Order: sequence, then structure tokens, then C-alpha cells
Amino acid sequence: MATEANILHADLDAFYASVEQLLNPDLRGKPIAVGGGVVLAASYEAKAFGVKGGMAGRKARELCPHLIFVGGNFGEYQRLGDAAIAVLNDFTPLVERISIDEAFADVTGCTHLFGSPIDIATEIRRRVRDQLGLPISVGVARTKHLAKIASQVAKPDGLVAVDPSHELEFLHPLPVGMMWGVGPVTETKLHAQGILTIGDLAQAPGGSLERLLGPAAGEKLAALAWNRDKREIRTQHRARSAGAQSALGHRYIIGTRIYGRQVLPA
Repeated sequence: MATEANILHADLDAFYASVEQLLNPDLRGKPIAVGGGVVLAASYEAKAFGVKGGMAGRKARELCPHLIFVGGNFGEYQRLGDAAIAVLNDFTPLVERISIDEAFADVTGCTHLFGSPIDIATEIRRRVRDQLGLPISVGVARTKHLAKIASQVAKPDGLVAVDPSHELEFLHPLPVGMMWGVGPVTETKLHAQGILTIGDLAQAPGGSLERLLGPAAGEKLAALAWNRDKREIRTQHRARSAGAQSALGHRYIIGTRIYGRQVLPA
């Protein structure tokens, strides 16, 4: 298993909504939702009112009376998503795209060309912003699971890097719902057992997770709670297209955040 934090997870922020605000400057700074009967995506201005993807349009309007619904420009989503992922490919061939707006990258072999993983992540964010006009958050860590969580912590429009010597200190206080593979149903089951944080899950008695979630899911989550993740970048993994068409400041710094060691913000 890797010993250095060389895995990046890049995730375009509120992607569909951000594209709509890019295409129509009149929508910038306003609460918008892509969709109609169901919210496919919401801007951060809408999320501040509790609006989120998958929510019924009526409920979203109740939460945010000034919410603006837009129909969606799915061709532009695909084009801009492809362009953002192409920026990662300019740095390394080891890119695994997992959706229209997010991908992993292993930069182990290119640091001699482009600088440290943090330098590379910073440049990726700058280029996506300057060339495409879109915000993107990046997590840097030793494993795919932790890099993905770090990018969530980095939102909106930020960068979080986790020092390998402080992984569990970073990971365990976070809500269990941030774990890869914990959806709303699983989260509800875990909360009912008093498991609220990833640290709670890590300390769950042996066998209890398997009985609660099933052997495979329980064993997987128990391992991830301790950041045991041997998965490597799969460059042939096919990205999902715009499938919606059919539907901590205490030891890391805000801005560029390096968990576990003091650095100057970018």
C-alpha cells in the first residue's frame, strides 16, 4: 500500500448548477435548481436553504421561495465535464473518471515534472477556474477513500491534503455519512445504533456491523473506517454520462488545508 499522499480526487462543485450560472450570468449568486418536478442539482445559494438533489420540486420551493428552476443544458454539462477531466490528463495518464464531474488521479510518477501533489492539485484548480470558469474542489491523500472524503471537506471550491501521519485524526471525527458507500438508508441504520461519526464506526464491536449491514458491507465499511483501502486507479473505468437526463480549522488551514502540519494558505 502507498505510503505517500499521491492520490487526488477532483470534484466539480455543484456542477450542473455551476454550469447554468456560467452560461447565464444573471443566475450568479442566486438560488437555482436544475430540474422541475425533482431537483437534479442545486446551487450553493439554494443548498443554504436546505435544497438538495433528489428533493421534490414542491418541497424545494417551500424551503426556498425564491428558488429559480432551470431546465438543464446536458450537452454543455458533458462538454465542460470532459474538459475538466482533460486537465487532469495533462498531468498524469493515471486518471479514473467515476462520474461526469469527478475523477481520481495518481500523481506518483509525475511529481518530478510538476511539483508536489499539492502543487499539482493547486494548478489543476487554477486551470479549471481560469480556462472553464468553474469551481472545483480537490482532496489529496494516500488512499482513494480518504482523497474522496478530503474533497468533500474541501467544498466549496477548496483543497484539502491529508498528511499520512494524521489520517485517523482527520478521518474519525467526521460524520459517518461522508463515507464512500454510506447512503441515506445505511446512515439511518447506523445512527439508530448510535454510530454518528466514522470514529464511532471504527470502534463498533466485532461482528456488529456485519449483522446490521450484511457481511460484505459491514466488513468493507469497517476497513474503510481505519483507512484500509487497497484500491488502485483504474484507467479503463468508464465514466457515467449525464444520467440525470433520465430523472476543521484546528490543525489544517482554510483555503489550502494540509491536515497535520502547518502551512501557508495558497
